Amino acid sequence: MRRLIRWLVTHVIALAIGFGLGIYFLPILTAPKSPDAAMLEASAESALFTAEFTRDLRGSDFLHWGEGTISVTPDQIVHEGKLAPGPDYKLYLTKEFVEHEDQFEAAMTSAVQLGDVKSFGGFLLDVPEDVDVAEYTTVLIWCESFSEFITAAKYR
Repeated sequence: MRRLIRWLVTHVIALAIGFGLGIYFLPILTAPKSPDAAMLEASAESALFTAEFTRDLRGSDFLHWGEGTISVTPDQIVHEGKLAPGPDYKLYLTKEFVEHEDQFEAAMTSAVQLGDVKSFGGFLLDVPEDVDVAEYTTVLIWCESFSEFITAAKYR
């Protein structure tokens, strides 16, 4: 009986570790290729605003972070840098700077979701025609699946 319990415990632990690693690596394995550096630089040239993602925000940790430059044009959001890989990332614009989940949940009513972030080594995301980036101050990356803050940068 003791041997059966030990076998069950070790196999449940192994299954849990495998499941956790699968959740972590699946977005990396299925992510589309990031745009090349030349394309990102060319798109960022017409930026109205720029800002920096940093790892030292209150809501960021070793699994949820972003770093690099965000360039905001009237038509696109351009990220030149890296994001921690994860599932179901969304990019939002907010009217005030947010650096933690609890702040974002309060600011979500006035935020606008621009779209999905699917690559982790830089991205381009189109801004819809009905969104004026000058009405907002902050670019924020949010994980919808786990309601996790990833990173944010105040551009204005």
